[in-house]
Amino acid sequence: MARSRRPRPHGGAGKAGARKRPSRDAPARKDAPAELLERDEALKVPATLGGDRIVTKRVYEPAVAGDGTRVLVMRYWPRGIRREKVSVWLRELAPVIPLLRSYLDGKITWAQYRPRYRAGLRRPEAQQALAEVRRLAQQGRVTLLCGCPDPQRCHRTLLHEHLLDSAGRGAPDGPVIE
Repeated sequence: MARSRRPRPHGGAGKAGARKRPSRDAPARKDAPAELLERDEALKVPATLGGDRIVTKRVYEPAVAGDGTRVLVMRYWPRGIRREKVSVWLRELAPVIPLLRSYLDGKITWAQYRPRYRAGLRRPEAQQALAEVRRLAQQGRVTLLCGCPDPQRCHRTLLHEHLLDSAGRGAPDGPVIE
C-alpha cells in the first residue's frame, strides 16, 4: 500500500518538516533569560589576548576585513569552505590523527588531550608552522581557524594559549603583545 504524501509546513529551505534549531555558537536572543546570556558570555574565547595580534575563530563564521591573515589549522580541508576564504593552511598545527581519533572516540579525556597536543607542537614540522604564525603576527593580525563548534574544547584555543605563552617567555620571534 502506498503512503499518501501530504505537504508538511516548514519555514524555509532544507528538509521538509525540518525545524531550524539555533546553533550552539549563535548568540542568545535579547529576550533570553539572563542565565543563557551569561552562558554565552562564558563560552566566548577572549578574542583580544595578545594585543589583538592573534585571535581565534570558527572557520564557518563569515570572513571580515578585520581578520587579517586567516590561518587554517585543521588537518583536513573543511567542507564547504572556498580556498579564497583562507590565507594560509598550516595543517601541521592540527592534532596528529591518532590523538584526534582517541579524543573523538572518547578513549582520552580533554584533560589528557591538552598536554598531548602541546607535546605534539614540539615536532619539527609543527615548529616550522609555529614560526610562520609568529612571522605573520609580526606583520599584522592573524586569525586561527578551525571547524570545532566549541572553542573551549578545540585545539585552536590551545594553540592560541601556546603562542601567547611562548611570547610571554621572551621567544625571539614571538607575536607582539601590546
